[in-house]
Amino acid sequence: MDKILITRAGYTALETELKKLKSEERPAIIQAIAEARELGDLKENAEYHSAREKQGFIEGRIKELESVIGLAEVVDTSTLSGPIKFGAVVTLVDEDTDEEKTWQIVGEHEASVEKGLLNIKSPIARALIGKEEGDSVEVRTPGGSKSYEILSITYK
Repeated sequence: MDKILITRAGYTALETELKKLKSEERPAIIQAIAEARELGDLKENAEYHSAREKQGFIEGRIKELESVIGLAEVVDTSTLSGPIKFGAVVTLVDEDTDEEKTWQIVGEHEASVEKGLLNIKSPIARALIGKEEGDSVEVRTPGGSKSYEILSITYK
């Protein structure tokens, strides 16, 4: 299997989520299932079915996190420099609207647009890889073409 690139912060977040699922969520759902069983007939017991469904989700997420963590290759982004690559924090300006955006290019398992963490497989990240400060980049997205100028590149 291929290694999964991830930042130190992303790896820590995944480990924290896994620990919470195993130490808090799993025991709580087991308790909820036990309490629902005490209510009687399981065929028509909504609490029981809801708890079992949640248990399935939790167990699936635990397996997924264990797999990702097992394949993770943590990249120390503080030692990187130069053109844009995995881990770069990039400030862009939209050449049409003059709106500035700052993104960090990260692995798919830690990406969150709301937090400014851009999936390395996204169209914007793919267009930015290898570029330098001052370069202009045209990005084809599902919403149409956008042009950005790269204002700064840092690694933290």
